[in-house]
Amino acid sequence: MERSRIAVAGASGLIGSALVRSLTADGHEVVRLVRREPRGADEVRWDPERGRVDAAGLTGCDVVVNLAGAGVGERRWTPEYKRLLRDSRVLGTAALAKAAASLPRPLRVFVNGSAIGFYGDTGDRVVDEDAPPGDGFLSALCVEWEEAAAPVTEAGVRTVFLRTGLVVARGGGAWGRLFPLFRAGLGGRLGDGRQYWSYIALHDEVAAIRHLIDGEGLSGPFNLTAPQPLTNGEITEAMARVLHRPTVFAVPAPVLRAALGEMAGDVLGSQRVVPRRLLESGFRFAFPGIDEAIRAAE
Repeated sequence: MERSRIAVAGASGLIGSALVRSLTADGHEVVRLVRREPRGADEVRWDPERGRVDAAGLTGCDVVVNLAGAGVGERRWTPEYKRLLRDSRVLGTAALAKAAASLPRPLRVFVNGSAIGFYGDTGDRVVDEDAPPGDGFLSALCVEWEEAAAPVTEAGVRTVFLRTGLVVARGGGAWGRLFPLFRAGLGGRLGDGRQYWSYIALHDEVAAIRHLIDGEGLSGPFNLTAPQPLTNGEITEAMARVLHRPTVFAVPAPVLRAALGEMAGDVLGSQRVVPRRLLESGFRFAFPGIDEAIRAAE
């Protein structure tokens, strides 16, 4: 991709910070959306919960990547936190999409975050991008999140939705919590371990985003997951194998429900999601297997 001006919302998050490093290393001009007063020309002020964006700061951008949103696993899902999870995504996306649609020079592409939570609990059933939304809070949230980008899509801008799985990385997300536990010999399966986890190495997540930015004609939803989802039990065995630690502990489902509340349903739920459209577009994974994804995160 030729040198571009790219705005990134959620630039301080796990995926966003890795994406910014990758883009900057290749000479792209990255503009970060920030909630405070900007400290330089490479920052643009916004307030996602209030639906405000300094649209003038996006002038000249070729690409907008929206990865912003409160952490799904950061806190117990109280009614207040569920509202924050929704508002930080839906209201922020709507405001950013509206601002992007109003730019005097149209964007080349608008890339919006989403998640495989869109599909709900799929059990043993393999699902790709053609599957309908599932049930539950996260599914409804993802549907609203994607629909909030309508202003920029209706303006004729190519729009991509990143339905991301569990990112294998040390710096955050679910795996950021798993690594210390397994290194301490406290890792183990969750529930009966038969639920499918659809994962992706952080390196491949960033590479896939860049592939979709560059891919003229690529639009709509793309599952960002490794080609072969595994069960929680299989992933537990891989963590033990790669980190050379025993996995004698298991967390029973009732304990998870007591500790996590409503969120336990998504930890114990099964999502066997495959990246059909991503593979069809020509993307090649650097770390498709779980062992190599874990080693890459080490």
